[in-house]
Amino acid sequence: MHPAFSVIFFTTASGAGYGLLFALGLAAAFGLLPPDPWLGFFGFGLSLGLISAGLLSSSAHLGHPERAWRAFSQWRSSWLSREGVSSVVTYVPALALAFCWVILQQDGGLTALAGGLAALGAVVTVCMTAMIYGSLKPIAEWHGPWTMPSYLVFAAMTGVTLLNALLYVFGPQSRLVTVLAVILALAGWGIKRGFWAYRDSGRGRPTASQALGLGAGNIRQVQAPHSEENYLLKEMGYRVARKHSVRLRWIAQLLAFAVPAVLLLLSLLLPGLPAMTFAVAAVPLQLAGMLVERWLFFAEARHTVTLYYGF
Repeated sequence: MHPAFSVIFFTTASGAGYGLLFALGLAAAFGLLPPDPWLGFFGFGLSLGLISAGLLSSSAHLGHPERAWRAFSQWRSSWLSREGVSSVVTYVPALALAFCWVILQQDGGLTALAGGLAALGAVVTVCMTAMIYGSLKPIAEWHGPWTMPSYLVFAAMTGVTLLNALLYVFGPQSRLVTVLAVILALAGWGIKRGFWAYRDSGRGRPTASQALGLGAGNIRQVQAPHSEENYLLKEMGYRVARKHSVRLRWIAQLLAFAVPAVLLLLSLLLPGLPAMTFAVAAVPLQLAGMLVERWLFFAEARHTVTLYYGF
């Protein structure tokens, strides 16, 4: 599939934003963090800023962005519409939580309720986003078993890494959050490798004969359908050279998972400023790695229509 940067940025930014909102909401719901105004101001500002920037960028991929509001009316049948509705609904408890945390500086009661609802809304919205791609049967690797877990774990991973950095800067530092960030980075790494193994195995991808409804027979293409590239080949048949794919996979694994995990572990072992430096440095590296991973997620996807063109 053609990797549009607007969608790559959307899935990366909004995933991190919802992951951070989920972590803050959970902390408020169970009273795990004191309602520090500076932590709340930067935490919710970063979370809602990433979510809003991601959602706005996603409209740039539409043919008529000014008509994006009409997508909300199709929630009965469209995962895209359901994502839009859930994202807007989630703003309500998220803003209420930010108000209780930053302005009122209260925990328990309304703060806990808003935190629980905000965390739930974040999870539901990420699930809706995953289903936009997971529901597409013509793209076997997206329709497989790894899309939903990857979206949920990647959102939690980037969100907890962000929260960990904020706690190092504004306090109180939590070794538990750091350990959780390391575990999520390693879990994300494992899920991504599972996704690639499933994709490369070709499981779930039909043959040309099956795509034409001819069963398990074997057919071959006699003549190419077109003499030059057309829209379908550009949008649905985007191909990455094997050498570039291998190199980019290594870059994604190092930046998104391996290096952040090492930096987070070092922050656990070192004191003071060095620990904070490593914790903060893990954030941009992980987000950069996720941009590469998201690019590959789209660029390596193979639409069934490409069978018509012999690849």
